This record gives sequence, structure tokens and C-alpha cells, in this order.
Amino acid sequence: MPNLKIIKLFLILFISGFSCAAKVDTLAIPSASMKKTYNAAVVLPDHYSKNVSAAYPVVYVLHGSSGHFSDWLKLAPDKKLIQKLADQYNIIFVLPEGEEFSWYLNSPVDAKSQFETHIIKEVIPKIDATYRTINKKTARVITGLSMGGHGAVYLATKHPDLFCAAGSMSGALDMNFNTYKIDENSKKYFNDSFQKLLGTFDTANPLFYENSVINMIDKIKENNLSLIIDCGVDDFLIEVNIEMHSRLLYNKIPHEYTERPGGHSWVYWENALPYHILFFNSIFKTNGVLAN
Repeated sequence: MPNLKIIKLFLILFISGFSCAAKVDTLAIPSASMKKTYNAAVVLPDHYSKNVSAAYPVVYVLHGSSGHFSDWLKLAPDKKLIQKLADQYNIIFVLPEGEEFSWYLNSPVDAKSQFETHIIKEVIPKIDATYRTINKKTARVITGLSMGGHGAVYLATKHPDLFCAAGSMSGALDMNFNTYKIDENSKKYFNDSFQKLLGTFDTANPLFYENSVINMIDKIKENNLSLIIDCGVDDFLIEVNIEMHSRLLYNKIPHEYTERPGGHSWVYWENALPYHILFFNSIFKTNGVLAN
């Protein structure tokens, strides 16, 4: 087995020395479902403008709770990481809006929080209509951090016709926040936020079980979804990720799982994303959808 420290060093050195010329668009996407217009950041590799006949695979990257679509461009220690990865792999990146606590699902009580519909019915069609994407599931993947990690696996599991792979970085893969290692202030935050989103903060309510990807193992297996999951050993969500990994193993579902030093932080996520893109690029190569 390759030495992970050597692989990590290689990735860091390669990316840090990679000059990027990728273009960042801010695309306004009307949401009929929420009667509002949301922005999404679209990162186009330099190759996109130089080869006008080429079409490109797409990676969707979902932000976490209390975040917004531009987080990776503003909060990551390396503000150019997405652009560098776009240029390195000739991939289009889409960073859609998910608001501060949507979980990328359709709220049963809040008409202004219908983000499953937004991503699936509004964002993806708009991206494919606006840019030269390879408009098929074999060339479309999704990943995210924290709430976005759950959202990525959730959307890919529920819509296997759209995604061939999904990833989760420090993912809140169980919506039952009583399984998290959090203090009372954080618990109050989850109580209040889930009350607004689901109409309840009682984790015994079926809404929590039915919408948690940790309980969608059978569907993941049925869809033959390729998965990459990682979490920092000091993260308050580590136990949830270990449990997800255990359930996938028990059900003999192939997946990539990694625990690394670190907590719930941008330093960790910046380190994790290149591994996800390396994983996805291998899938794109197998599927024969790399941009020429």
C-alpha cells in the first residue's frame, strides 16, 4: 500500500506549485420552488476557453451549515484551491447555494427551504444549459463538507439517474444530533434550527430517521453509488462517520474511507478536497468522460 504521507506531500507540492488561470463565474439561478434567485459559483478550467469544442465533467461541491455558496472561494486557507483543481483536472466545479441550515432537502414546513428541488430541478439544468458540460450521470459527481457532506450523499442516493459518485468531508451523516459530541449551546442551535426546518427538534420523529443517509444503506447499495468519505479524528462527527463506515462494510458496499488528523476546520477540508477530486477523476477516466 502506498505511503499516505508521501501521497499527501505529493498532492500538496503539486497543487501549491500549480499556476491557475481558471475563470470564476457567479451565475444567478432563479428558483421557482422558492420564488427567489440564488447565486452559484462556477469555476471553469483554463482549458474551457482554449478548446471551444470540448465538453467537461462536473463536480458539485456543497457548503456546510451557517455557510454560503462562495465559502470555498473566501474561507479556505488557499483561496485558489478550486481554481487550481479545475485547471489540473480539466473539470468544471459548481458551488451552489444551500443557505445556512437547509440540509439540501425539501422542508415539510418551510416553503422557503426547498433545496433538494433547487439543486436537482433548477441548478443542474441551468448549469447544463449554460456551459459545455457532459450532460449525463457518468460525468457528474457531488461532494460537500459537514451539512454539505450529508447533502451530497443524500442527493446522489435519491437521484441515481443524475450522479455516479458522491463524497463527504466531515459529514453530518446522521441528522440525529444527539449522536454528535457537542455542548449545550450547540445543542440549542440544532434544536432551534431543526424546529424551523422540520417543524420539530425531537430526534425520535421519523423525519430524522427517514432523511438521514446513515439509514439509506440499502438504497446506496441498490444504486451502486461510488462513495468517498473522510473525517478528522478530532471532529465532533467522527463517531457518526465511523458508524457509517461500519454499516457500509457490513453490507459489503465498496467505498473509500479515511480518518486523518484534524477537526471540523477549513485546514482539514482544504487537505481533504484534493483526495476527493483524485477519486472522482479516476471514475471519470473509467467512464471515458475526461475532457479532450
